Amino acid sequence: MEIAVGNEHGLHARPAAKLVALVNGFDAAVTLTDLDTGRGPVDAGSLSMVATLNAQQGHRLRVGASGPDADAALQAISALADRAFDDAPAPVAETSTAPPSAGGSGLDVAIGPAVVVDASVDLSDYLPSTDEQKRSDEARAVATNGLVRLRDDTAERVGAAEAAIFEAQLSLLDDPAQLKLISQAITDGSSAPDAWHNAFDELATTFEGLDDAYQRERAQDVRSVRDRVLRALTRGTAAPSVDPLDVAGYPEGGILVVPELDAATAAGVDAGRVAGIAVRAAGTTGHGVIVARSRGIPLVTGIGDVAVADGVLVGFDARDGSFVVQPDEAAFRTAIEARTAERAAALADADRPAVTADGQTIAVLANVGSVQDAVDARGADGSGLVRTEVLFGNWRQPPTVEEQAEVFRAVAAALGGKPITIRTWDIGGDKPLPFLPQEREANPFLGERGIRVFRRRPELLRDQLKAICQVATETPVQVMFPMVTTAEEVAWALEQLGAIGTHPCGIKVGIMVEVPAAALRIASLADGLDFVSIGTNDLTQYTTASDRGNTNVAALADALDPAVLQLIDRVVRGVPAGVEVAVCGDLASDPDAAALLAALGVHELSAVGPQVPLVKARLRQTNLTTAAAVAAKALTLPSAADVRALLQSEL
Repeated sequence: MEIAVGNEHGLHARPAAKLVALVNGFDAAVTLTDLDTGRGPVDAGSLSMVATLNAQQGHRLRVGASGPDADAALQAISALADRAFDDAPAPVAETSTAPPSAGGSGLDVAIGPAVVVDASVDLSDYLPSTDEQKRSDEARAVATNGLVRLRDDTAERVGAAEAAIFEAQLSLLDDPAQLKLISQAITDGSSAPDAWHNAFDELATTFEGLDDAYQRERAQDVRSVRDRVLRALTRGTAAPSVDPLDVAGYPEGGILVVPELDAATAAGVDAGRVAGIAVRAAGTTGHGVIVARSRGIPLVTGIGDVAVADGVLVGFDARDGSFVVQPDEAAFRTAIEARTAERAAALADADRPAVTADGQTIAVLANVGSVQDAVDARGADGSGLVRTEVLFGNWRQPPTVEEQAEVFRAVAAALGGKPITIRTWDIGGDKPLPFLPQEREANPFLGERGIRVFRRRPELLRDQLKAICQVATETPVQVMFPMVTTAEEVAWALEQLGAIGTHPCGIKVGIMVEVPAAALRIASLADGLDFVSIGTNDLTQYTTASDRGNTNVAALADALDPAVLQLIDRVVRGVPAGVEVAVCGDLASDPDAAALLAALGVHELSAVGPQVPLVKARLRQTNLTTAAAVAAKALTLPSAADVRALLQSEL
């Protein structure tokens, strides 16, 4: 039997745990083989084996089964795959303007005494016994009971999606492959702590070697489970090792300084007691980061090895990623008051148009990948980016024209009939589609992406265009084509639109500008179009030759790099008369950067939904005539850090 993986980050810990739990409920031996990579077969009853198979979105898996319940197991697995492995979407790790859950302030700035957490477990005084296996089993039981309590408490206080993180950690404690390794090590003479340490360190290293950045951060979960067992093993010994976050003795209003943020810490900490959390490790997709943001806890990541003494006053501002030891307390308190008032005022005025101080109106729309995104986009003037590959990301068969049109109508209805811009299928790189498998490429980000894919599958594009045109007769719709590099590609895309024979009067057509070559030849590419939309995420990565998911070079992928801004300026100045310029990348979600983009002459901004009210509020405070001089200066600066400082001081 074959199944497809439709989940955004592939068969990662949470969906893998669902599959493992299902498999272990049958009297059958089940294996998985990734047909796209050739990896496997692996034991489908082992979370470590399934998760480190590294099956990505769009991959095809061969499922084998033997034993009395083999047929029933296969049927159940097929049904689970059809439901995307019951994997609830993880909360978006963005600054949110929604009311914080479980007591957090929801701000992005904090100050307080440092609470330096040493995550290591002291095993120096551990004395092995004559029955290390018994100790190991008892410690595993203690760790399991603690995670069960944490899971149930998280489900009640935070949400089911966050609680599912601990289901995956519980599966690690029951993983037959890992338990076999640990038991064998103890039999061969290792102490219980050494056996657990070695087995889980090796597993964490395996996760850290995976291709997907989201999967690599799952190593945090492995180490969290390891340390939970190790702490249980040391209790009752000469030098018990206690989890610092199990103790309520840290100062109220303190800032936790942790090496990395695991989900257990993020869920267990008293959100109303701490002022914030500062994480030494970089990364914004770890489970701990996701849970902390869901709870409204102020958070900054990637502070590095800065020396911090326990109890010393520290402060951070997540907007610019700064972390300061012994900061100006008055300045930080003022910033906190200002951010609190700013957030409340932005929400109150969310539905007002973004009219600048000098009377210019800037459309602020929302990027959406689901109908729920559209529902939650408070204050948005429509959608400047409907991600069709996300809307249908779990479909195992291509959606029909009617099925696509139905979803597009639902998005439009959720936005109250305001204009929507539908991007045609944008797949490739890190965005596969289950129903359109691609050959493995040595460098997929420089391979078949976006419009390039559909030169050999034009019927899929034409079906989508038919659906878009149907909806365009009922509500304002624009269409844009992604990853365009040449004028010939634009001409081909327009031919496909014309070939469907139902080009509705009034539909506007545009392209994404994500490739430096497109920005440099924008005059010819945009000739005859209605608009262009700059995707700053890819434009930044291609301009700086750096992958944001690679922690070694992620700092280079800064959309405020003057080289990126110069390309944006070139697009604004170089488009033919009458062609509007929009930005739908992450840069449009940064209020200060949004003001800069408007000052450069961008007509429309499309941000993540929660940031729309803050972006609109920032634009209302901006005089674009005055800001134009600041924008011109930004283009001449040497670095993104200099641009950021300029925006904060002069814009």
